Amino acid sequence: MLGRKKETNGKSPARLEDGPFAGSAHAVAQRLLDVGLDGGAGFSSAQQIADDALRAHPMPEEAIDAIVTAHRKLAAVGGFVTGLGGFVTMPAALPANVLEFYLVATRMVGAIAAVRGYQLSNPSLRTAVLLTLVDADAGAVMQKAGVVSTGRLASLASQRLPAPALMVVNKAVGFRLVGQVSGRMLPNLGRGVPLAGGVVGAGLDAYLLNKIGKDARREFPPRT
Repeated sequence: MLGRKKETNGKSPARLEDGPFAGSAHAVAQRLLDVGLDGGAGFSSAQQIADDALRAHPMPEEAIDAIVTAHRKLAAVGGFVTGLGGFVTMPAALPANVLEFYLVATRMVGAIAAVRGYQLSNPSLRTAVLLTLVDADAGAVMQKAGVVSTGRLASLASQRLPAPALMVVNKAVGFRLVGQVSGRMLPNLGRGVPLAGGVVGAGLDAYLLNKIGKDARREFPPRT
């Protein structure tokens, strides 16, 4: 887990790790990596998306623009998760539409990283992709896991972190995603997605994806 269990004094809220979502947080993170980056069931991998974009747009930045645009459209359509079998039927604490959003976001970030020259098979790089989804909390997540941040998230790819450390970080990201939804998702928003500080409704998925896309461009600079 993320450190030892501490006794509460009545003032500190219970940690998400110790709550009802502990069993699903790691599963959410792992599925986002497995399906979002590697693809499956007709859902193209992030590497395939990057390759296709570069064939259509040889200039990397134009390819990234096309990737972000395509994923905004995909998120707006929605409904594709039902065709991904185990991904939607797994014991997760996220509504299907939110799973869709994060799946799209994971693939988009992975494709941007691939266009910039990063290897998506690198376990540390895959964790960096997940961390981009919780950009504002990435530093806190790494600190809790005992991982030293050396600047941009892409730097994780060169650290060769041990598998147990990566698993802790991945699970912590899962907790953040589940926690945002469990605490802030309004049931009457049919297309709502979580946002730090509140919830946004239908039609604003593009805003969130644009923000994540900008974060990905910053965190994964072109490899030299």
